[in-house]
Amino acid sequence: MVVQDIAYVELFTKDKRSTTDYFVSALGFTRVADSVEVDRSSILLRQGDVQVVVTTGRATWKFCDEHGDGIADIAMTCDDVTATRDAALRAGARTETSPRGDTVVSGFGDVVHTLVPAPASAADRLPPRRTWVPLDGPHHPPGRVQSLDHIAVCLSGGTLDPYARFYQDGFGLDRFYSEYVSVGDQAMDSIVVRNPRGGVTFTLVAPDPGKHTGQLDAFLERNGGPGVQHLAFLVDDIIPAVRECKQRGVDFLTTPDAYYDVLADRFPDLRAIVGELRDTQVLADRDEWGHLLQLFSRSPHERNTLFYELIQRQGSRGFGSSNIRALYEAVERERLTAG
Repeated sequence: MVVQDIAYVELFTKDKRSTTDYFVSALGFTRVADSVEVDRSSILLRQGDVQVVVTTGRATWKFCDEHGDGIADIAMTCDDVTATRDAALRAGARTETSPRGDTVVSGFGDVVHTLVPAPASAADRLPPRRTWVPLDGPHHPPGRVQSLDHIAVCLSGGTLDPYARFYQDGFGLDRFYSEYVSVGDQAMDSIVVRNPRGGVTFTLVAPDPGKHTGQLDAFLERNGGPGVQHLAFLVDDIIPAVRECKQRGVDFLTTPDAYYDVLADRFPDLRAIVGELRDTQVLADRDEWGHLLQLFSRSPHERNTLFYELIQRQGSRGFGSSNIRALYEAVERERLTAG
């Protein structure tokens, strides 16, 4: 069976207030509803088609102790929950316990997938089997996020192909793209798996165990194993989106001026906006279908693991092939400066 869309992502944290404030005040999400259970309390945030559940409480402590703040559940919609669960189990997933009776299977590391029926309407998008109390304000100016473009997953070296097959066989995703990037004496491998409609896209990345350790190894160490490295939010116009996020307090990675000195020669049809790209530090790339513009935040979380991306697609279907190297180098500079 093929999963359809990301229903929501659930972020476990020990500080629900500050995490929620970041999503609302900095990224422009809206508080939608609250849910309180015996061992946890949650708040549902929404922007465009993206739903983020921020959860704290006793049920989250073990995950947070081992991994810090992070995405613990990537819930996916499907036409037939039972058939999708059975396919995932045949592919090697485990059934996970759910106190609410949800259908939950293991994913990677300690991240799980709750399988939920496809909603009949927008009104049915609330995560099921919880009692949600609607919230009314305070309201902040809305952000520009339209949807969740992709989820980047950092895996241990040597496990990339098995996990790609797991998502192909268990959830009906197709292998869309792969790339090996070498930077100095370090290297990373990546495979993109997605469903035909593009509603579920995982960018799987892993360090090359035969090379020197680098940022992906550092992520795995800080995170206590595999986990979600970043969430990529699709926007319709990235330049004002970045400016607004910066004004709200989002801290983005920086790019050397030399990158922009040659950008007009690489992409002549972007010459008119190179100045704005330089000013906002937005990265640009092109594939056979069109342009892609993207920028990555620094992690706002204590362990410096999970971070966020803004991405605009001007026809492009790829993932910024040349920018993967730029991102790798930018994060590596940050890592070396911090360490």
